[in-house]
Amino acid sequence: MLFNSLKFLFFFPVVFLSYWVLPHRFRKYFLLAASYYFYMCWKAEFIVLVLLSTAVDYFCGLGMARFPKKKKVFLIVSLTINLGLLFFFKYFNFFGSTLTALCHTVSIPFSAPILDIILPVGISFYTFQTLSYTIDIYRGKLKVERDFVTFALFVSYFPQLVAGPIERAENLLPQLKTPRMFCYDQAAHGARLMAWGFFKKCVCAAYLSQLADTVYGDMSTVSGGAAALATFAFALQIYCDFGGYSDIARGCSEMLGVELMVNFKSPYFFSHSISEYWKRNHISLTNFFHEYVYIPLGGNRKGFQRKLLNLWIVFFLSGLWHGANWTFVIWGLLQALYISAEQIWGRVRRSADNRNYSSCYQILMVLKTFLLSCISLIFFRADTVQHAFLVLRSTVVGLAHPKSYLSDAYGLLMSNGHWVAIFIVLSVVILFCVDLLDEKTDAMEFVGLLRPMVKYPLYVIFLVSMVLLIPKTTPAPFIYFQF
Repeated sequence: MLFNSLKFLFFFPVVFLSYWVLPHRFRKYFLLAASYYFYMCWKAEFIVLVLLSTAVDYFCGLGMARFPKKKKVFLIVSLTINLGLLFFFKYFNFFGSTLTALCHTVSIPFSAPILDIILPVGISFYTFQTLSYTIDIYRGKLKVERDFVTFALFVSYFPQLVAGPIERAENLLPQLKTPRMFCYDQAAHGARLMAWGFFKKCVCAAYLSQLADTVYGDMSTVSGGAAALATFAFALQIYCDFGGYSDIARGCSEMLGVELMVNFKSPYFFSHSISEYWKRNHISLTNFFHEYVYIPLGGNRKGFQRKLLNLWIVFFLSGLWHGANWTFVIWGLLQALYISAEQIWGRVRRSADNRNYSSCYQILMVLKTFLLSCISLIFFRADTVQHAFLVLRSTVVGLAHPKSYLSDAYGLLMSNGHWVAIFIVLSVVILFCVDLLDEKTDAMEFVGLLRPMVKYPLYVIFLVSMVLLIPKTTPAPFIYFQF
């Protein structure tokens, strides 16, 4: 079930009204049933994997509490089963084909079997979420949850089940257990956040995708300026797409009285470095790898060189998490390269405080960060490594001819008509303005505090404009559903 589908627009109001009408003791059962129905709308049989992951980590948690001397055994069981399922469904064919290619390279007549496997939607997200629970219990940072229904709801909570944010049990579990009273202000804030998320996905991302898909969908006509603009468009598209999903997830969860973590903080418009970019972009995934991979590897406690090695390991795994393709691995390793260069440069200069620099310099740093991110996103978007290098080469070589470079970019922008070009530019401007406001305060709360004579006409104008601007095409799935 897509958030941006008519089915969800019927589903959520029913869930919202029923949830608040029901007595508290029945709400978790209803919400669990709604979450399972939500997931089964994708492919019903894959609910078995969610149930299996839930049961494994529930009983492993109980085992750790009852047999503390055997905590490591239960942790190994949890890691083995969860990561084993993730490996089978997501990486079996990838590593099999890689092994086959290596064997053929050295003239070994071996071909690994290739299975017809469908990737269960959201498996990477709920696997990491439930693993964080068992790891936290093992570390003694969390008490075991003995109510199976509450734990099952923690794993399958529908707003964030298929694309995050990856919530920590210490944040989500208490909220699912605590009786809640309906709060109009919270629900209204959630509704505004949902509306803004729909705008980012259904308008901004939809129009930007037209530019990106034109180039990346047909590699035979790649040109320098068009390739550059398509890559810039994709960078903003994936932010609007995934950021829009996160806003919708947070919004509908707020309307149910549950606060989810912020997953994006204007990563492209205000990041002065790649390090800062990853503190603003996909924050829940960054926190997961920092807490459960980087720190256990030693973090920055074992010297500078070991710190850099740990960073490379983390981003290699992050790239692999995003997809079973070498393009994602290269994308991840480029992040490690960027941050390593920043770390080394910081040691040379002995300064990392951007506040001491002029506004012009900081703008240049933001543009530099955006440009470096776009270069890596070429590999993220391209279907193959060969296609990625083709786009990268065209982008760089084309700079030798500035006039044709700009002409190609302008031609791509106008390829779908003047009105579409205007909508693209206007949506990016609106996106920037809202993100700028979010840097100063909570933009959705700010709108809610406006006078009624301003606020309500603004709501009407926004909703009517959004409906009119939505492209008349089949709703596209969110990009991060593939992960």
